[in-house]
Amino acid sequence: MRAIWKGSISFGLVNIPIALYPATRREELKFRLLRAKDHSPVNYKRVAEKDGKEVPWEQIVKGYEYQKGKFVVLNEKDFQRVDLEATQTIDIQDFVDLEEIDPMFFYKPYYLEPQKGGDKAYVLLREALADGKKVGIAKVVIKTRQYLAGVKALKHALVLELMHFAAELLDAEKLGVPKKLEVGRREREMAKALVDNMTSKWDPEKYHDDYREALMEVIEEKVESGGEEIDEKPKPKKESTKVIDLVAVLQESLEKSRGVKNKKRAPKRALKDHAKKAA
Repeated sequence: MRAIWKGSISFGLVNIPIALYPATRREELKFRLLRAKDHSPVNYKRVAEKDGKEVPWEQIVKGYEYQKGKFVVLNEKDFQRVDLEATQTIDIQDFVDLEEIDPMFFYKPYYLEPQKGGDKAYVLLREALADGKKVGIAKVVIKTRQYLAGVKALKHALVLELMHFAAELLDAEKLGVPKKLEVGRREREMAKALVDNMTSKWDPEKYHDDYREALMEVIEEKVESGGEEIDEKPKPKKESTKVIDLVAVLQESLEKSRGVKNKKRAPKRALKDHAKKAA
């Protein structure tokens, strides 16, 4: 794996040389636009809205729309005036209890790898964060843009997770969600029982991108058939989502979830019974 950034973590007088690596990947299928008659790739063009004419790169400027249809143009000198110095340092400004931070603030993780001479300080920071359940709140400049970020301990590694600034998060209070609504005791108990019955240990391998897998299946079928049209498979009938009786729906859901759990336990019981008979 190739490092996308190299620098250091600093807090107080401590400086740890590190390299930054992506911690996620986006499994996205990429498509090209083609001309239908001969499958010639179609390229994107920079076209002006006013007259539909293609615009060469040398005639393109950057503008900020301060009113509908009105722009102020910014040139390279304007951007240089606010260009932040890339210090190559993850500058931790505070340590905060991780549980105090709303998870919505975090959005993109990266792995931090210690570089030559940084192993001991790396481990010390990792253990201090893990033991205290803390996160280091830092600012870092990556490719001329400044980010708010959290430095966390994750198993044997340190992770830098980019964060939203407070002004970037919209206020949920503006949504039309019910703040107070009386629910019956029986409904509450059944809902809790359903949640309890569907609770299991976190296993990320259990969940798959169904859309991507189904689309890859279609692509493979079309490749094998030489691009011929394939007959559409009948889609399963969707269950009605109209809720008439909440208690009845909860009861039915609870019975189904119990049935699924019993099916999972059945093979284990069968093995135990077989072992008893063998004994």
